[in-house]
Amino acid sequence: MGRRGVLIALVVIVVVGAGAAAAWTLRTEPAPDPVLLAVGDIGTCGTEGDEQTARLVDQLDGTVATLGDTVYESGTTEEFASCYVPSWGRHKNRTRPVPGNHDYRTDDAAPYYEYFGAAAGDPDEGWYSYDLGSWHIIALNSELSMEEGSDQWSWLEDDLAAHPTVCTAAYWHNPRFSSGYHGDDELSGDVWRILYKAGVDVVLNGHDHNYERFAPQDPEGDPDPTGIHEFIVGTGGIDLREVESPQPNSEVLDNSSWGLLQLTLHPDSFDWEFVGVPDAPLTDTGTAACHEGERS
Repeated sequence: MGRRGVLIALVVIVVVGAGAAAAWTLRTEPAPDPVLLAVGDIGTCGTEGDEQTARLVDQLDGTVATLGDTVYESGTTEEFASCYVPSWGRHKNRTRPVPGNHDYRTDDAAPYYEYFGAAAGDPDEGWYSYDLGSWHIIALNSELSMEEGSDQWSWLEDDLAAHPTVCTAAYWHNPRFSSGYHGDDELSGDVWRILYKAGVDVVLNGHDHNYERFAPQDPEGDPDPTGIHEFIVGTGGIDLREVESPQPNSEVLDNSSWGLLQLTLHPDSFDWEFVGVPDAPLTDTGTAACHEGERS
């Protein structure tokens, strides 16, 4: 539990004797800090992974961030109904999604936007932001241009300027840095640079069907103690892939476990934990402080 909470006081007035009154104050424990549950590459008919990860979410409080490739193979209306709704559909009301390449295989992801509605943002954009406690959370769309000068890049610049919080996280589907099957995606390089300069603390991605955590790094992928913590969590239920040798800045790389990333968002720090399905061999936990203000 973080240091900031909501202190609730309830004053009860009871009549005592002839018109006299006494007052008591009932104090509760501070409210817990918010939790973000993040994972991508989820709904797949014919496998059991998505149901197993959905059962994990059944047991956890928090906002659900789906990191793209919501349902395979092509994000059709029928696949949402048959391969996502029976498992992860029960968490729809607390889900804040971003799309992936498989979601966009059908009609510019129209079934994705129809299913999630306003929670997915404008169907012509797919990017949006929201707040969790004292944190600002940014959801981006890696299926549309993220280059400097694009509509999405300009919106991001304005959004960061309008929300100068101590702690900020961003998520989208295709990772800028990855040791997995797809590897690095330079198309989000301009986004990384603006996030880094603004002091963003955490980036979450999917796309590669494995779990990976990088040490804090700068926009070039070089170690930087004040850099961004990147997590790849493509372990929502799709078949996991073999992984190559980890990049030098990769600290954890694993393809043995379905599961999700649980982030507990304190006012000036965060805790992370990979929560695996039953009998999963992978464990990864830690804590890190947020950055304050822009980086040089």
